[in-house]
Amino acid sequence: MSHRSIEHKKTFDFVVSVILLFLLSPIFIIIAVLIRWQLGAPIFFKQARPGLNGKPFTILKFRTMLDAVDANGKPLPDAQRLTKFGRFLRTTSLDVLPELINVLRGEMSLVGPRPLLMHYLPLYSAEQLKRHDVLPGITGRAQINGRNAISWDQKFNHDLWYIKNQSFWLDLKILFLPAWKIIKRNDINQPGHVTIAQFTGNET
Repeated sequence: MSHRSIEHKKTFDFVVSVILLFLLSPIFIIIAVLIRWQLGAPIFFKQARPGLNGKPFTILKFRTMLDAVDANGKPLPDAQRLTKFGRFLRTTSLDVLPELINVLRGEMSLVGPRPLLMHYLPLYSAEQLKRHDVLPGITGRAQINGRNAISWDQKFNHDLWYIKNQSFWLDLKILFLPAWKIIKRNDINQPGHVTIAQFTGNET
């Protein structure tokens, strides 16, 4: 994208995020109260994620899991800590609403490759690292083409295709389609996993 297009994208992201935070503020408050009631503090899940050029930032999401640990103080598996309410937040994608704050901060975009885990960075191929050439997004092409039900290679291919072909109209298409995915609650997880299996690197 040209420098002008990038600036237009940032302006669009900022304006839409402000509008959404205003319109969705009642839902935001209700979810926060329910999390405090059912899961306790904190309300938000915060974690370092790689942003533009791999630079770390703190992602904000609504908390969906209990802080349960075993006898040795080690967190229990995700499947045991994820509550029914937390699962509802994930399947409806309501858990990502706080990421609109990340967009306002300029750390994320509405559309782009999803920000993954910091410890994945050394595992990427040179081509896969290009997913960090743009701001990470709340949603992306991988999310409308299989979400968590597709393989890591497929995810990365969708991310790289988006980077090479990104445009304003493509962003609008990607923003519109997740609504249908959420209604149908498709592709939430891989079989046997709360979301998706950990990325362990490429075979070659």
